[in-house]
Amino acid sequence: MISFKNTHPDFNELASREWLIANGIGGYASSTVVGANTRRYHGLLVASLNPPTARTVMVSKVEECIVFNRDCAFGLSSNQYPGAVHPQGFQYFKFFERKPLPRMKFEAHGHHLLKTVFMAHGSNTTVVEYENTGDSTFKLRLTPLFVHRDYHSLSKENSFDDYWMKPQNGCYTLYAHYGAPPLFFNFSSGEFVESRHWFKNFEYKKEQERGLDFREDCFSAFNVDVVLKPGAKAHLIFSTEEKMAKADPELLKIKELERLESLAPKDLDDSFLRDLMLAGEQFIVKRNNTEGYSLLAGYHWFTDWGRDTMIAMRGLTIASAKQEISKSILETFLRSTDRGMLPNRFPDNPNDTVEYNTIDATLWLFVALYEYHQKFQDLSFVAERFDTLTEILEHHIAGTRYGIRVTPEGFLSGGEGLAQLTWMDARVGDYVVTPRHGCPVEIQALWFNALRIYQYFAGTLGKPYEKYQAIGDTLLTNFKRYFVRPNGSLNDVVKFSDQLSESLPTADASIRPNQIYVVSLPFSLLDKDAEKRVVEVVRQHLLTDYGLRALSPEHPDFKPEYGGDPWHRDTAYHQGTVWPFLLGEYVTAFLKVNDWSEKAQKEALALLEPLKKHFYQNDCLLGISEIFDGKMPRIGKGTVHQAWSVGAILKTLLDLKARHKKGRCRSVVPFAEIKSMIF
Repeated sequence: MISFKNTHPDFNELASREWLIANGIGGYASSTVVGANTRRYHGLLVASLNPPTARTVMVSKVEECIVFNRDCAFGLSSNQYPGAVHPQGFQYFKFFERKPLPRMKFEAHGHHLLKTVFMAHGSNTTVVEYENTGDSTFKLRLTPLFVHRDYHSLSKENSFDDYWMKPQNGCYTLYAHYGAPPLFFNFSSGEFVESRHWFKNFEYKKEQERGLDFREDCFSAFNVDVVLKPGAKAHLIFSTEEKMAKADPELLKIKELERLESLAPKDLDDSFLRDLMLAGEQFIVKRNNTEGYSLLAGYHWFTDWGRDTMIAMRGLTIASAKQEISKSILETFLRSTDRGMLPNRFPDNPNDTVEYNTIDATLWLFVALYEYHQKFQDLSFVAERFDTLTEILEHHIAGTRYGIRVTPEGFLSGGEGLAQLTWMDARVGDYVVTPRHGCPVEIQALWFNALRIYQYFAGTLGKPYEKYQAIGDTLLTNFKRYFVRPNGSLNDVVKFSDQLSESLPTADASIRPNQIYVVSLPFSLLDKDAEKRVVEVVRQHLLTDYGLRALSPEHPDFKPEYGGDPWHRDTAYHQGTVWPFLLGEYVTAFLKVNDWSEKAQKEALALLEPLKKHFYQNDCLLGISEIFDGKMPRIGKGTVHQAWSVGAILKTLLDLKARHKKGRCRSVVPFAEIKSMIF
C-alpha cells in the first residue's frame, strides 16, 4: 500500500503531490492527492481523440460536498483562487493511497468518504467511485466541471461553449459546442439536478511557476445529489463512448484490477521492481496511424518520440520481457525510416509530416534491436529487417539530412543551422543553447555500436560485413587521438572546421554526461583503464542523488536551477540540470569497470535509494520525474512521470536481478563470446 497521511493539514504540501493513471491509448486522468488541480494538464478525463495524440481535457474535476440542510454543507474539494483556497476540503483530507488505484479518504464531522478513480483500459473512460465507509448516512452533492480544450491550452468563459445536453439511451450526452465530439455521462444512483453556471478563475500554481497563463474557467451543467448509507457506493462515469457510459462500473473496476494484477510476474519478490513495472506500463500506447504499439515519452505533455522510445523501451519492454510489444514498437519505427533516419517525432496532427531531425534515434535502434535479440533470440525478425539496417548504414555513409555523414576518421558528423540533432536539443526561437554540431562523443559511441551490432547480425546471418567492420576499425583507431583528454575525461564534441581530415579540429572539452555512453554501451571504444577514468570523472563532476548533471558545476555556463519562464527553463535544460535516466547508464558503466563485484552491486543499489524514495513519496506518486535542479536536486521538475527515467531504473534493477539467477541460459549468447566473434 502506498499511502500519504495528513496529520497536519497544509494545502501547499498536499497539492505538491500528484497522481496519474493512463488508459493505454494516450489518455489519462491526473490531479493532486487532495483533488486540487495545479496544472492545465490535470483532469479527470483527458481523452486521446486520435490515439495516442489529440489529447483533449473534457472533465476537469468534480466538486464534492456533504450537505446537511439548505444552509449547511461541508465542501470536501480544494481549489486555488486568487488570494484564497476555496473550499478548504483539505482540512478534512485523511489519506491518499496510490496502489493499485488512486484512493483518497475524507472525514467531515463524523462522516467518512472514500473516493477512488480509475480508467477503462483502451477507452477514453473515467470512473469516479464514492463509498461511505462510516457509520452514518449523509447526502453527497457532486458537481462535475467541464472544459473542452487541447491539453496545452486553457478554457475561458465564452458563448461558444454552450454545453448542450440531453438524456438518451440510458445516459446523458453533452456537447461542449456545435461540432464538438460528444461526452457521455452516467451515474449509478442519486438525483440529477440541472445547474448551469461557470466556475471562474481557478489558479494553477505549476503553470504560474512555469511563467505561463495559469487561470481557467470551467463549466457546471448539473449536480448529482446522492444519499449514501453506510457501506453504500455511488459512481460517476465519463466517456467518449456511449456503450462505456452505460457499462457496470463495478465490473469495469474488477476488470481493471485484474489487468493490473496480471502486469508484473507473480514471482517478483521485490516490491519496488514490481511497482516500477506497473508504472512503466503507463507509457505503452496503441498508435492509430501505425496500428502498432509505441511509447509516450512522458506525462503530462510529451507524445511518442523516436529517441525516447528507443532508450526507454530497453527497460520498459525488452528487459521486462514484453516481446510482442517490443517487436511491434521496433516494427513501427523501422517501417517509418526515411533516407536512413528514424522519426524524431510522430506529429500530433495526422495532416502534419513526420519529423526526422535526429542523429541518435536511428543509432539507438541498433542498440534496442541488439538487446531485443539477446533477450528473445528472435533472429527471424532481425533477418526480415536486415535490409533496412543496411539501408540505414548506407545512407549515413553516403550522407543524409542535416549534413549527417561519415568523416575520413570513421566518425559520424552532423548538424547545421538551427537544427539540434542530439538529445541536448533545447532552442529558444533562433537561439540554439547546445548546438553540438560536428562529432558529439555519444554519437561516436552509438555509431560504433551500430557498426559492430550490424557486423554481429551479418555474421550470424551469413551476410557480408567487411565494409562496415573497416569503418568501425577506423573509428576505433582514431577515437583516442581526438577524444581522450589528459585528465581522463572525453571531449564532448570534436569538429573539423572544413570537414577535411587534414584540418585541425576544434574540441569542446565541457564535462558532460554524454561520455558515459562510451563505457555503458555494449561495445566500447576504450580499454579498461580509460573506462575507469571516464567513470571517475563523471562521478566527481556530474553524479548526484537523482541522476547525472548535464554539465559540470565548474563550467561557467552551469545553471544551478531549472525554472521560470520558457527562456530561463530552456536555457537551463541541458546546462547542469540533473537527469535521472542517465543514472542507469552510470550504474551500468560503474558495474562494468568494477567487474560486477558484489561490493559494486551493493553500491549500485544504494545509488538508487533516493529515486526510490522520490518514486513513493514525492512529486508524482509512483512516478519518476524528468529532471531535477543541478545544484540542489530535491524537487522533481519537468514532466512528472518520464518514460526513460522509469525505463533506465527498471533496466538497472532487472540487470542486477539477472546476475543473481542461478546458472545461465545458453540460448542467449554471452556478451564476451559476441565480442570475441567480432574482434
